[in-house]
Amino acid sequence: MAKEVLTRDIADGVERELWARSAGRCEFNGCNRLLYKSPVTQENVNISEKAHIYSFSEAGPRGRGPFQKNLKDLNKIENLMLICHDCHKLIDQDKTGVKYSASLLQQWKSEHEHRIVVVSGISSDKKSHVVFYGSNIGVQSSPIQKDDAISAMFPKRYPAEERPILLSMFCSHQDKTPEFWQTESNHLITAFSKDIEPRIREQNPAHFSLFALAPMPLLIQLGTLFTDKIDVDIYQLIREPKTWTWQDFPEGFEFIINEPDTFEAPPVLVISFTERITHDRIYKILDEKVSIWELTVPNEFIGNDIIRAQVQLSMMRTIVRKLMIRIKEKHGFNTPLSIFPAMAVSCSIEMGRARMPKADMPWIIYDQNNEVGKFIKAITIGEMK
Repeated sequence: MAKEVLTRDIADGVERELWARSAGRCEFNGCNRLLYKSPVTQENVNISEKAHIYSFSEAGPRGRGPFQKNLKDLNKIENLMLICHDCHKLIDQDKTGVKYSASLLQQWKSEHEHRIVVVSGISSDKKSHVVFYGSNIGVQSSPIQKDDAISAMFPKRYPAEERPILLSMFCSHQDKTPEFWQTESNHLITAFSKDIEPRIREQNPAHFSLFALAPMPLLIQLGTLFTDKIDVDIYQLIREPKTWTWQDFPEGFEFIINEPDTFEAPPVLVISFTERITHDRIYKILDEKVSIWELTVPNEFIGNDIIRAQVQLSMMRTIVRKLMIRIKEKHGFNTPLSIFPAMAVSCSIEMGRARMPKADMPWIIYDQNNEVGKFIKAITIGEMK
């Protein structure tokens, strides 16, 4: 009886399954290169290689392991990875099989193929347009990483387009000047009209996932552009742990409204979330003849990481609507409301979304400028009468 010859030929059915499981991408962790086209010219070309986890060769870097007694099984799907030439060469250069061990490669294969199942299993109605908005914050820039944002969306949503929609600009003016606020405000309105509104008209309903890092007045204005009629998920950069992914709801969290003693003076709304804004800071700008309303939270929650769960944003919209009705009852519809905010990015946007343009009083929004050491007037939303 002739001895069975061991070959490297992979059965057609196994190769097809390997391509399907990997979605035609390199399974080496962190590579993810498309294997059916040139990364340079984008022409169709097969740049894939079928790598054995346990080595085909008896002297291979990872040995034959459990296949030693049944060598024909070396070419089965569970022992194969679809990878590019560069990654194949890299793992086989590890002659001892310690750095790129069989167990590590099995883990990478499993994780990659599981990710493909999750992503490809998402229904088409979970598509969302990813929107990035960043502006100057003092002397800091506002970088937002695409991979971090997409990771925060999965598995609830996935990008409708390959590239995020960028509403950002970086103004040469300093944010202590009126020119900065006017330029940034005008740009935001123009960019929204150009890049967001057409998608709303073309895809009704359209869904958006918004990631932003910008001064609070501009974020509030962005929220007024989106309104609560557009289906949008707002994300918050959490500092500890550093992530855009939502965490558990903080037990005991609530919003608190503190009303002024009298309602005869012009209304001011102080929002104390990330820090406590004292009244003397308001008096420096508007003197003491004002009625100060305050929207705040319990002392133990005041800080940069105040917003950790998505449900807090729904609570924010609800409390802002309630507060606006109450302030209008006491001061009248046409009376401008001066707003001094210290709040998280996501709260700023949701406050803007809660605004009712035909029902709410004009908002004059101030911004704390550390260079001049006080609040400055930034943006007015609504028509002043």
